[in-house]
Amino acid sequence: MDLSQNNYSELFHGGQFSPLEEMLVVKPENRKLVIGVPRECAFLENRISLVPDAVALLVQHGHHIMIETDAGKAAHFTDHEFSEMGAEIVYDTRKVFSAEIILKVAPITAEETEMLGNKQALISSLHTSGITEEYFRRLLNKRTTSIAFEFIQDKAGTFPVIRAMSEIAGNTSMLVAAEYMSHPEYGRGKMLGGFSGISPTEVVILGAGTVGEYAARAALGMGAFVKIFDNSVYKLRRLQNNLNTRVYTSMLHPRSLLAALQTADVVIGAVHSAYGRTPCIVSEDMVSQMKEGAVIIDVSIDQGGCFETSRLTDHKNPVFKKYGVTHYCVPNIPSKVPNTASYAFSNFLTPILLDIGEKGGIENALRSDFGVRQGVYLFNGTCTNKFLSDSYHLPFQDINLLMAAFH
Repeated sequence: MDLSQNNYSELFHGGQFSPLEEMLVVKPENRKLVIGVPRECAFLENRISLVPDAVALLVQHGHHIMIETDAGKAAHFTDHEFSEMGAEIVYDTRKVFSAEIILKVAPITAEETEMLGNKQALISSLHTSGITEEYFRRLLNKRTTSIAFEFIQDKAGTFPVIRAMSEIAGNTSMLVAAEYMSHPEYGRGKMLGGFSGISPTEVVILGAGTVGEYAARAALGMGAFVKIFDNSVYKLRRLQNNLNTRVYTSMLHPRSLLAALQTADVVIGAVHSAYGRTPCIVSEDMVSQMKEGAVIIDVSIDQGGCFETSRLTDHKNPVFKKYGVTHYCVPNIPSKVPNTASYAFSNFLTPILLDIGEKGGIENALRSDFGVRQGVYLFNGTCTNKFLSDSYHLPFQDINLLMAAFH
């Protein structure tokens, strides 16, 4: 092929060798979020979703935080602490609910939903056992994007908020047991644990999940003799490995369980059901054969309880006696230690909020974060959780398909 000078000139002027612009991925601009933290109005809910240190970090990244006055009081955080970290202390509840993102611990109430505008984001617990269809209808009408703490997953596919609260509940259950064992009315003036020359306290734990594991850790640390029951050999083996020590483990055989209950000083009900109500494992007859002054802590009361004698109590009136056995049946045990539990919530939430800001908004963050996306049960007024859709007769759309179509 003969390429003369004129041919070269034609090629260059024709654009075949013209420099092209480099195509770069456009990163979304950081978004300055307006985050509202209202005061919890649920009965005896003492936790708050953000602590002052987290507020300081978010403010440093340019976000505006509105905290309703006294929102942290029950968790021992003052308005002054929050304002010193850069938060705006708000005295009008409606103003807090005008924020772009609302953070709550307990599920939002009907009165609070009325204060929402359209297309806001709500991050809170859901507690499906106490939710009605009307709850979802109200949020759907507001076209909210609602995320439940308990549905959010981490990279390992586990549920970090549930695990954190379960760890706290397990530890705290043993501290509660120690308190009532030594109580002059509800206990027998005994110290939980072991002491030289005295038989150690016997602690029976029903359930080898996270609550059971951390209850066992606390009991062993106090010097107690621990017996753990579960219907899963795998869970019992895993718990033994996690504790790194040999403890008494058994399947839930009625005869073995009754023998353990008859000598137990403390029994922790830590059975969890993935499908509604917890099965009743300890009958009334079994409880009647327990020692006078023994203590039952029914952590499973959130799902109905695993003792036939259990009935719901609260943090103000937490215990009652039946057959001489003290029963502690308070749901939401982490709220008994609200300062610690608030830090656990805040440590989990803060990176998510920072990511939402860096990605340019909640929709962009959901597109890239699979774990948080699993926590979404309503997206822009559409139900995205199949279980909730089937349970409450709500129109369903797959969140992954919605995210793929979102621009």
